[in-house]
Amino acid sequence: MNEKIKDLLSKLTLEEKAGLCSGKDFWRTKSVERLGIPSVMVSDGPSGLRTQNENGVDENDSRTAVSFPSGCATASSFDRDLMRKLGEILGEEANNFGVSTVLGPAINIKRSPLCGRNFEYFSEDPYVSGELGSAYIQGVQSKNVGTSLKHFAANNQETNRFSVSEEVDERTLREIYLAGFETCVKKSQPTTIMCSYNAINGELSSQNKWLLKDVLRDQWGYKGMVVSDWGAVYNRVKGIKADLSLEMPYSGGHTDKDIVEAVKSGELSMEELDEAVSHVLEMVLNYTEHKQSGTFDMEKDHAASGKMAEESCVLLKNEIQADGKALLPITAAPEKVLFVGCFAENPRYGGGGSSKIKTYKMTSAIDAAREQGLDVKYVKGYNEDFVTTNDVLTQEALDSAREADTVVVFAGLPESFESEGADRTSLDMPAVQNQLIEKLAAVNPRLVVLLHNGSPVAMPWVDKAGAILECYLGGENIGTAQVNLLFGKANPCGKLAETFPLRLEDTPCYMYYPGNGRTCVYAEGIFVGYRWYDSRKMPVLFPFGHGLSYTSFEYSDLRLSKKAFKDSEELEVSLTVKNTGKFEGKEIVQLYVSDKTGVEIRPEKELKGFEKVSLKAGESKTVTFKLNQRSFAYWNTDTNEWYAPSGTYEIKIAASSRDIRLTAQIDLTSTGKKAFTITPQTTMGDMLRNREMAKLIEADFKKACKFMDEMTDEEFEKKFPFPKVAMKGMILSNPFRSNRGRDGKTMEDILKQVEDYNKALNK
Repeated sequence: MNEKIKDLLSKLTLEEKAGLCSGKDFWRTKSVERLGIPSVMVSDGPSGLRTQNENGVDENDSRTAVSFPSGCATASSFDRDLMRKLGEILGEEANNFGVSTVLGPAINIKRSPLCGRNFEYFSEDPYVSGELGSAYIQGVQSKNVGTSLKHFAANNQETNRFSVSEEVDERTLREIYLAGFETCVKKSQPTTIMCSYNAINGELSSQNKWLLKDVLRDQWGYKGMVVSDWGAVYNRVKGIKADLSLEMPYSGGHTDKDIVEAVKSGELSMEELDEAVSHVLEMVLNYTEHKQSGTFDMEKDHAASGKMAEESCVLLKNEIQADGKALLPITAAPEKVLFVGCFAENPRYGGGGSSKIKTYKMTSAIDAAREQGLDVKYVKGYNEDFVTTNDVLTQEALDSAREADTVVVFAGLPESFESEGADRTSLDMPAVQNQLIEKLAAVNPRLVVLLHNGSPVAMPWVDKAGAILECYLGGENIGTAQVNLLFGKANPCGKLAETFPLRLEDTPCYMYYPGNGRTCVYAEGIFVGYRWYDSRKMPVLFPFGHGLSYTSFEYSDLRLSKKAFKDSEELEVSLTVKNTGKFEGKEIVQLYVSDKTGVEIRPEKELKGFEKVSLKAGESKTVTFKLNQRSFAYWNTDTNEWYAPSGTYEIKIAASSRDIRLTAQIDLTSTGKKAFTITPQTTMGDMLRNREMAKLIEADFKKACKFMDEMTDEEFEKKFPFPKVAMKGMILSNPFRSNRGRDGKTMEDILKQVEDYNKALNK
């Protein structure tokens, strides 16, 4: 706490301090004019600023701004530099608008494809979310504009989002739902963190001391301010004690009064209140005292939005045609190309709710084609509501398709199908669009489908489409990106940051999502997304990390800096990637780690690195990853720490979670010797799975099995009613307590043995 803030705290009245802990209105903090404490404005803005207009009357009347691709799209870029650049642009725009804090990024895990807010979130994988979120935060904050990392935590559904309790075990929380936030805090120190609406294991996030203080502040070393999501506060005093500094929006003065009364009664100490106020003052003063001037070139930012969309679109499918060439890029004369579907002239560019932008200008695929002098034909195919059609529109599309060389269908989800505030009920696109695609494919097999959606959709026509380009919600200049990609001016280089399942019934949380209205049980645990599908060897529509290119890439020469290492060291992994095709392109190389030790139940593999590399045709480059203890660790609930068991791990270099190109094994030695606390309930088998613990018990196990080794199988079967393997299994699975009475052992002897084991491991 700096001296100026200490001085202000000494001069503020109790009522003024309480007042600073809630908003002035919907978007502003309170001021204290007599002490020169100004009010500052915040703005929605993960993918573009939704800033209240200067008239200040209607909180939903926002200023014109540039809409950038949503989180579902930019995450598919797997590009840290792109995310940082996006953050820098938003920081510039925020300075121009006088906005102190951009409310983003949103990095909640995509637990189910039905979550209505998935379009705003990055990934089903916490490593992706943390890395890209950190880059975004660094970009925004480089312009001295704050960020608000959200929604902390486990905000994975819109159904009953204000009250539902997400029932999650601690290991699952630490490994999946908190890990991305931890990365952002440790790498980027976001100015603020926004608590979520929901409860976690019965305690609302806005007053959850374990979450906000014990984990976030004390364990991770967070230095910024915790702000509530808008309307998330229930017990304001409990929230202050849990480290929630700022309640938004304005509470009508009611919670300010609660704080004052709590201090006067002794329920809340002045020190606790001062701590909260200090974080508010730090946020306000850091912005106002170091404010930068912002340049706001909307035309330049519009172009940047199109380039980001280009980098984020994912080519899901691209079949070789009868002429021996892939369907994309299109080589036919533009006048022989047919665009079908209202999304071609009125694309869905962003999500509904708090991230909806009042766009500077919209460039559709039709607009972009005309700007580039491409005389493509266009028919609507369905009505402008995206969900209805008529015979005239359908027949026009079919007749035009018969005459075209290539048909491009613009399809996807209308805003009514996915938005903040409501979860989806199925994976289906509007029936009229699916039916139209089927009919068009029947009259022209050279069919390309472009998708506009914020989360996975079912594709009953997947085998009939020659090419599929996932455009997600690509911002206001998505049309330029689409045309450039279709006609080969750009090469697709995005990959899926989430799995596209074949059926809703296949999803990990299908049986439990979205709960009974009061609670939602995370019974699938750590097996979220590809961790579930890959561990179960389950077929999917398109796997995590999948994305095609107009060129091809070859992986070779996998090298590890060492074959064995301690978890206190770093491991360097490198390989060579070569562009073996005819086009310049970018490849996203993924590194997964598989735990082969068998000490704990873990996913078949987990992403621990990704790099995006640009290569000209025929060019090769070395790609390098650095791994540390955390890359191999799971959250050990017995010791309450990240633990990587000693033993063998497999490094997998991949083009997707289902396309493993190179593998190598590494032997790791753990400096944390104890996988769990040994008790009388522990078995020999438990200990033998852990290399350090096995050393303590191996001699005893051999001694226990000696009588079997001295007997032939025939002799053994005459004496015992089961085979040797079963007897060994019984020895392995008997807890130490069962040895009472054997060889004269008492329970005191067993307790002493257990104590000695634990001491040996704690040395």
